[in-house]
Amino acid sequence: IVYATQGLGAEESATNTAIAGFEKANPGIKVKYLLLSSNTTDALQQLTEDFISGSSTPDVIESDIIYPAQFARAGWILPLTKFHPNMSKFFPAIVNTVNYKGQYYGMPWFINAQGLFYRTDLVPTPPKTPQQLVADAQAAMRKDPSLKVGLAFEGSKYEGVICAYQDFLGGFGGSLNAADLNTPANVAALQFMRDTVYKYKITPASVTSWTESNVQDEFDSGQAVFGINWPYLFPLVNAKGSPIAGKVAWIPFPSATGHPAASLGGDDLVINKASQNQSADWKFIEYLEQPQVQAARMVTAGDAPAVRAAYTPALAKAVPYLSEAEKVFAVTAARPVSPVYPQISLDLQTMISSVLTNQTSAHSGLAQTAPVVAKLYASGNS
Repeated sequence: IVYATQGLGAEESATNTAIAGFEKANPGIKVKYLLLSSNTTDALQQLTEDFISGSSTPDVIESDIIYPAQFARAGWILPLTKFHPNMSKFFPAIVNTVNYKGQYYGMPWFINAQGLFYRTDLVPTPPKTPQQLVADAQAAMRKDPSLKVGLAFEGSKYEGVICAYQDFLGGFGGSLNAADLNTPANVAALQFMRDTVYKYKITPASVTSWTESNVQDEFDSGQAVFGINWPYLFPLVNAKGSPIAGKVAWIPFPSATGHPAASLGGDDLVINKASQNQSADWKFIEYLEQPQVQAARMVTAGDAPAVRAAYTPALAKAVPYLSEAEKVFAVTAARPVSPVYPQISLDLQTMISSVLTNQTSAHSGLAQTAPVVAKLYASGNS
């Protein structure tokens, strides 16, 4: 079977280890690893081309949680009814991402949340508001001119910029409600996002081309004070030889309202409806969902298990930052679950990019885009 998946940081190594374990337990099945782009938007394009062509491969697919509804409506992925999936073992929030019109079209694989990494040697006390974050970043950069970035985040025109915006939204009490985007809180969050570049100058203008890997590079190299990213970054910054090992903590993006929000991420496992190996596909998925396999992936790659039984005292001992991660997971906010989300996403990406590149104001951008997004969202629910 062909397994299509993305990889950031140590994720590729963790996946190869899981495949080796599966093949040893199932000697009659071989798994070919197809590495997709680490850019979620590009990975979607790769998969869409295969689906449209009617290809029977890849058989099993790692899908960002925002795509199963789209794939299901298009008839590209298999409903899992005949396999009688047990969804009670997963966290409810991520189960909703594979439910389309009452049927399950995938299995949650790992749950993710995006939060704020910060250097404890530079910022002893974590900021409690966005403005305190600015002050802390500016103070650290003044004290140490070798620091190039106060705040790193994904600003390129792709799905990651929406996740970053969702974290900023939590800082101002906003919400990524597709039916009602143009609110004062949402405008304030978008304005702050822009101001980190042009007013506060804690983020370089090059952020408009940054993805997760760029944030990783800036932070892991010791050149950034703060960085918005996913928990896969933890094993990297604490690895042997890292210049900032033992000097990093992780929190939800600070909120002026006292109610932060962390962008809910994660991945599901889905089966290509045209696959000729559906029984083998399901065996592979079942293997990846075993608590011990999920726990091993978190230790290696920082991907938090979707299976609740994987959270054991042994995992907490092996992953010292688990207690920090749980605080971020506790305030996750989902992006809109809709079969038309890719179109909604494209409109949001375009709007945020226009603001970050100083082509339009936060107020105008949201005022123009909100009604378009609301109409799209309504059409997807009809």
